[in-house]
Amino acid sequence: MAYTLIKNGTLIDGNGGQPIVDACVLVKDNVIQAAGKLADIQIPSENVTEVDVNGGFILPGFIDTHVHMMFEVGPVEKQVTTPFSYRFYQATQFMKRTLDAGITTVRDAGGTDAGVKQAIKDGIVPGPRMQISITPLTITGGHGDSWMRSGIDLTLHGYPGSPDGLCDGVEEVTKKVREVLRAGADVIKVHATGGVLSPTDHPEFTQYSQEELEVMVREAAYRRGLKVMAHAQGKEGIKNAVLAGIHSIEHGIFIDDEVAKLMVQHGTYLVPTLLAPVSVLENAEASGSMPEYGVQKCREVVEYHKESIALAYQAGVKIAMGTDAGVMAHGTNLRELGLMCEIGMSPMESIVATTKTAAECMGWEDQIGTVEAGKLADIVITSTDPLTDIRSLENNDNIVAVFKDGELVKNKLNKVPATSN
Repeated sequence: MAYTLIKNGTLIDGNGGQPIVDACVLVKDNVIQAAGKLADIQIPSENVTEVDVNGGFILPGFIDTHVHMMFEVGPVEKQVTTPFSYRFYQATQFMKRTLDAGITTVRDAGGTDAGVKQAIKDGIVPGPRMQISITPLTITGGHGDSWMRSGIDLTLHGYPGSPDGLCDGVEEVTKKVREVLRAGADVIKVHATGGVLSPTDHPEFTQYSQEELEVMVREAAYRRGLKVMAHAQGKEGIKNAVLAGIHSIEHGIFIDDEVAKLMVQHGTYLVPTLLAPVSVLENAEASGSMPEYGVQKCREVVEYHKESIALAYQAGVKIAMGTDAGVMAHGTNLRELGLMCEIGMSPMESIVATTKTAAECMGWEDQIGTVEAGKLADIVITSTDPLTDIRSLENNDNIVAVFKDGELVKNKLNKVPATSN
């Protein structure tokens, strides 16, 4: 029976209430036993490892509900000349950088298969806890279909463990959902509209019909009780997804009052990924590695995106933090929090969005998302106060310690943990 006492810090527990000063968290093995003021918690007399956070801030492990852990967008030449298996080894670096940023849980929105998830779970490689969608469903010629008008096709048409995501019509959609579930998906991902980094469509283009989307929702729910997340940027596609019973809208570039009200009525989550178009434009300026069609579409939509997320926030839509990491560098995830504050959220609201609300969006609110008794010991220690400077979290050096499932996976504290016997 091993205990860890995290002490001498200010607790921001993820519930949105007032921070608790002179706080501590008592962990037994990988489960939080108690959290609150040190004076109010009974500490065991032996077998306790003390972790002094030196006046830092204690928060829940952060959650990113929209990542692509198996890639980072780069030059097309590199994409087509890199051996297929190389990306699995490269992803170990992406996963380590994600943990170093304090992201202990992710929902992968496409590209990661069950083997990667199992390798993390079994401790073969370090990485965040995962829900995986494996491969997004997309129509022919839609977002996710990388066929170029030159005739060259850059689409990865499946491999063992990851079905080809192209499907059209109710019958094909039904079969494809079943194939993805068979491969081990925890959530179904669909492209309900066009997108920015796809060669032959536009974010406002509607892809699947409401009927096709309803089939996806039905198949996921009936077979596994699972949810569907939808890349949805244009208004009509977002509306179709909400009415079909889609659990979360990813991106939401062209939300208006009507759609925001529908989302509130249906309890639909919004995952804004404000960082995605910003990063595309930054990378294009810095390196020129982004395709021109993607850069042009980003320029068209980036301001609409901010306005839509602000509108949705003001309407009371449930917002869970997600970044689209992979479109930008992994490990830069927490830049999203500052962008969320720019559209009107408070620092505390952005923290709740990446902890409690994100856990609820993933259906894991009974396990993670807050620092309280009975939850898994996913805990982040910061040297700066995120409530006074939310952007300080963008510097991973300010994330001085990360616990995932009770294990200290990053430690830059000044003091070495000591054990009392």
